[in-house]
Amino acid sequence: MKICLATNNKHKIEEISAVLGPEYHLVTLNEMGFDEVLPETGTTLEENSLQKAKFIFEKYKIPCLADDSGLEIEALGGKPGVDSAHYAGPQRDSLANMNLVLDQIAGKENRNACFKTVLTFLEVDGTTNQFVGRVDGQIVDEPKGANGFGYDPIFVPNNYTKSFAELEANVKNTISHRAEALKVFVDYLKKSK
Repeated sequence: MKICLATNNKHKIEEISAVLGPEYHLVTLNEMGFDEVLPETGTTLEENSLQKAKFIFEKYKIPCLADDSGLEIEALGGKPGVDSAHYAGPQRDSLANMNLVLDQIAGKENRNACFKTVLTFLEVDGTTNQFVGRVDGQIVDEPKGANGFGYDPIFVPNNYTKSFAELEANVKNTISHRAEALKVFVDYLKKSK
């Protein structure tokens, strides 16, 4: 099955491809010749994910999978949340985003956080479904590890001692928020065959 993946984030493309496997032919925005900025004006992950899927579907009329993900930190009232990618400003600088979070959480005892992903799958007939994945964990005092992207170096999932950026890709790809959402998505695809 050919599915347009509505992202140009190479890390997300690698992660999603690894979880879905060769059975599904993912076409990236670059391969489609799309070089615009995807709209993300929603106030929730669900709204942004749906907005991106609809935007690409209306342009190319092929099945489209879009995601929006965010880090939600209890001590920060759920922030950065939907603003995760541009928390420190419109330049979308991962290091600046991490440093801002670490500054804001400094001295706080509650380090509980979760990563959440919302996948939206828009099919050729217009059917739309959303799939949610979540992984709970803790924010650590300083970045650890060189793998992953975004906030991975400061997030340690529950029942682990290593940050997402320290874990091997094959481990992260089985326990991450995106992996959880993708598992539900793949189950949906299998049942709808």
